[in-house]
Amino acid sequence: MASSGFDITSLTEDQQLALQQYTSVTDQELGDAVPILQKCQWNAQIAITRFFDGDAETIDPAAEAARAAPPSPPTQAVRRTETLMDSINPRSPGSRSRRQGGLEEAPRVVPTPESQLSQPLPFPFSLLLLPFNLTYVIFQRLFGTIGFLFPFLPRLLSRFWSGSGSRPSRDTGRRPLSPSDTAARFMREFEEEYGVTHGTVPFHEAGYAQAFDIAKRDLKYLLVILLSPEHDDNASFVRDTLLAPELLTFLKEPKNNIVLWAGTVQDAEAYQVSTALNVTKFPYACLIAHTPSVSSTAMSKIATSAGSSTVQELIQKLQAGIQTQSAELDRIRRQRQEQQASRSLRQEQESAYERSLAADREKARKRKEEEAAKEKADREEREREERETNAAELLARWKSWRRQNIAPEPGNEVKEAVRISLRLQNGERVVRKFRPDADVEELYAFVECREDEAEDEETSVSSEKEAQKPEGYEHEYGFRLVSPMPREVYDVSKGGTIRERIGRSGNLIVEKIVDEDEDEDDGDEEE
Repeated sequence: MASSGFDITSLTEDQQLALQQYTSVTDQELGDAVPILQKCQWNAQIAITRFFDGDAETIDPAAEAARAAPPSPPTQAVRRTETLMDSINPRSPGSRSRRQGGLEEAPRVVPTPESQLSQPLPFPFSLLLLPFNLTYVIFQRLFGTIGFLFPFLPRLLSRFWSGSGSRPSRDTGRRPLSPSDTAARFMREFEEEYGVTHGTVPFHEAGYAQAFDIAKRDLKYLLVILLSPEHDDNASFVRDTLLAPELLTFLKEPKNNIVLWAGTVQDAEAYQVSTALNVTKFPYACLIAHTPSVSSTAMSKIATSAGSSTVQELIQKLQAGIQTQSAELDRIRRQRQEQQASRSLRQEQESAYERSLAADREKARKRKEEEAAKEKADREEREREERETNAAELLARWKSWRRQNIAPEPGNEVKEAVRISLRLQNGERVVRKFRPDADVEELYAFVECREDEAEDEETSVSSEKEAQKPEGYEHEYGFRLVSPMPREVYDVSKGGTIRERIGRSGNLIVEKIVDEDEDEDDGDEEE
């Protein structure tokens, strides 16, 4: 349906519901369904009826009259001006049950609710007719009692009045039900009267319209059987023909593709079906099938049997009707299979294209994420290198400045000089004298700058002359000075002079300060 290119969003909510109901029954494309619904004023029931009756191109006369007529008052109840029975009346002019190509079309019948078939009289008229209604009810009860006491009288009067071949009258005393409930009631009464179990006869357990739609959609044969309890041949037809093993086997054979629907004309739906099929003699059997030779949507009667008939005669008629239409139906089945195959192939191609497109999108997304992650890592690496370069540059400038400001080693004239023996981290031992009033930080600065003393003297002198303390730079020493025995740490942050903290002499070890994270990493490597 998506291929039609029709925009559903342009329709109102009621129109979308009518379109959904129509397409779910007829399985038409949107481009074909919308014009039919527009002609039928978006009445889904009338549009479905006209589609299955092969009259989809006919404009609904009720809709044309509704457009031409002035608007009704808002307080007046809206009622349908045309019932479905009126649109399928075989005796009306322009009837759709006309004969074409020797076949008589079979209309689709939808039972009209009793509330729409009759309109209550106004209260003044009903008050005037009240005595006549009471008299009618009294005589009806009286004749009903007589008929119950003498059962042969109604049958005798019926034969005398109407004859065996005329159309029977509908039993208005039976409670009207929905099509599915009516079918269930008919099967229950049928099984009780003739003593058969449920499922012995493969009746379709729904209304005539649904069975009609299934037969048309699935290209099956619809066998309609109408019974009338008022006729003497009804019971013998059921026992000798309908319940015969040969016919039951024929109906249940899957290759025959038969949908069996039956009803009694005492019910409103079966009575309307008999009127639409123009039945004049009971019991009645009719085989209906799709006939493309008549029209692309027509359902026609291809075999009929009126009155009592033997099981062999009925089977022969059904077989003859099936043979006449089997070639055309097989051709249409092949066409539908080819269309379904092409539709499935198109859907598979579209699905494969969507999957390929989704895979390409996923690859593009992953590629962008990888490029973004790589760019972020490169940026972080450059920033880290820049920070390390800046830190190394600041450290070098600070060392040059601090080495320039370290006091020279005092001579022998300084009697209070402190003699310190240092063992550096590389194992080298250095002995140096410091002034007694020198701060402990002086000792730390000497150790920090000791590794640069081996450089060229001229270069060092020129560098020291130009060295200045970096602005905003706070140097942190990455080591500490420790006295081995007894162990004592001389932390630079506590300040004080070398003489006060260490004494006149001391042996110190330079220990590197290790962070907790580095210590854990070293422990993991050792394990």
